[in-house]
Amino acid sequence: MADTCGQVLLGSGLTVLSHPLMYIKVLIQVGHEPLPPTLGRNLFGRPVHQLPGLFAYAKHIVRVDGKGGLFKGLSSRLCASAIGTVVHSKVVQKCQEHGTPQVLGGQQKAVDGSLQHVINETTREMIARSCAAVVTHPFHVITLRCMVQFIGRETKYSGVFDSIVTVYREEGLLGFFAGLVPRLLGDILSLWICNLLAHVINTYAIDDSMSHTGEIKNCSQAVTGFFASMLTYPFVLVSNLMAVNNCGLAGGLPPYASVYPTWVDCWRHLSREGDLSRGNSVFFRKLPAGKTYTSEQKRFC
Repeated sequence: MADTCGQVLLGSGLTVLSHPLMYIKVLIQVGHEPLPPTLGRNLFGRPVHQLPGLFAYAKHIVRVDGKGGLFKGLSSRLCASAIGTVVHSKVVQKCQEHGTPQVLGGQQKAVDGSLQHVINETTREMIARSCAAVVTHPFHVITLRCMVQFIGRETKYSGVFDSIVTVYREEGLLGFFAGLVPRLLGDILSLWICNLLAHVINTYAIDDSMSHTGEIKNCSQAVTGFFASMLTYPFVLVSNLMAVNNCGLAGGLPPYASVYPTWVDCWRHLSREGDLSRGNSVFFRKLPAGKTYTSEQKRFC
């Protein structure tokens, strides 16, 4: 219990610190570009039109809404973080209690580095993450909608409880799970790619007789995790877009945004436009080829 409380507190602290970054990232994902591109230079010294990065975007939000504006949607995100941590911990505990004897019994050390062990551990983690994602997704939807209100200057989603009532009244229970499918798919694919790739590297590319083997394996896990998140980023983007799509906010309605019947339609549209990586970077942002800045809509067409 004490470990879970500590995890909740730590997770809450990290959530508060990272919230402005997520806020800006979400606004970029939905295509909101309130500042025109500037002329800069790439790594090779060639002139390129660059989009405003994290700090320029943050300054703009502060000018409009003050410093507190950087924390829109924080309360619902804190709820998601705390509940998700508890659910994840409880599900992992239950899976361990009902785990296979080969992994949890006396032969655990003999199979620690085996493929079967990796599969067992990844399956447990997949179940725990999926359960936590399903339970917390309604709060995730509310968080995203609170953020996207910045575009149209709405106040439709003003608090956790009021937002719950609004979503249920307008969309029913399904409204709380908008964008859940691509989110789950992305999480699951990212987890399996990361763990299996790390297993292959640790088994066939790293010699156990080398010094600092543990540190190298931890490093490989971090690298494969980053690689997996890059590969599955389109699922994150599509999930976030579907969570705010056609919800009554200007940022999710025409003429600002298209209305997508399903998340597959959203994926196909972004793929045709070459926008499946939109918002993946918040620092070095080059103006997409063929795109023009439209000051009336404050986005790119």
